[in-house]
Amino acid sequence: MEELNLVQKISVWALPVLFAITLHEVAHGWVAMKLGDRTAERMGRLSLNPLHHIDPIGTLLVPGILLAMGGFIFGWAKPVPVDFGKLHNPRRDMALVAVAGPAANLLMAIFWALMVRLAVYLHSDFLTQPLGLMGEAGIFMNLLLMLLNLLPLPPLDGGRIAVGLLPPRLGYKFSMIEPYGFYILLLLMVTHVLSYILGLPLSILLGLMHAIAGL
Repeated sequence: MEELNLVQKISVWALPVLFAITLHEVAHGWVAMKLGDRTAERMGRLSLNPLHHIDPIGTLLVPGILLAMGGFIFGWAKPVPVDFGKLHNPRRDMALVAVAGPAANLLMAIFWALMVRLAVYLHSDFLTQPLGLMGEAGIFMNLLLMLLNLLPLPPLDGGRIAVGLLPPRLGYKFSMIEPYGFYILLLLMVTHVLSYILGLPLSILLGLMHAIAGL
């Protein structure tokens, strides 16, 4: 996509980014509702309308800056509120609610892979290239968001999954990392350790998605 200008890049990345972060959060709220907590539903956060989930910094500013700088695109939405105390089985269900977001991203990556396959099949000058580029962006964005959130670091989804699976006392001690989780993640990014952690699984999953896409 290096040959695209900024306006073209925005048109390619906008929908994949918006729906990757929106459906990620809706999945959390939907599973929480099924497990006893209707907080997100009462607050209107189970909507697929991206406007209900946009975070001015995470959804607009950060992805926009990264796009303009030519780096990889990343962003986040407003977290869906979950009252873990209202879940049927708080420790177990917390892990299930957490895993719902990355699972939604995996399904969306498969969806975008199928869109790329459709684009190749169409052989349309009007649709093939735009749909193919958007599909590639959707695959990458969703896989990156899934893998990043699966890191066992509170407050990321992987951290909440770990807290739910660990013995109660150990899980409680591990959850105390949460106030420092963002700073740890930032350190991993600045030192490029995060790239080493995510590089191999991202490469493998991209290969699988490209196989589905018929590339």
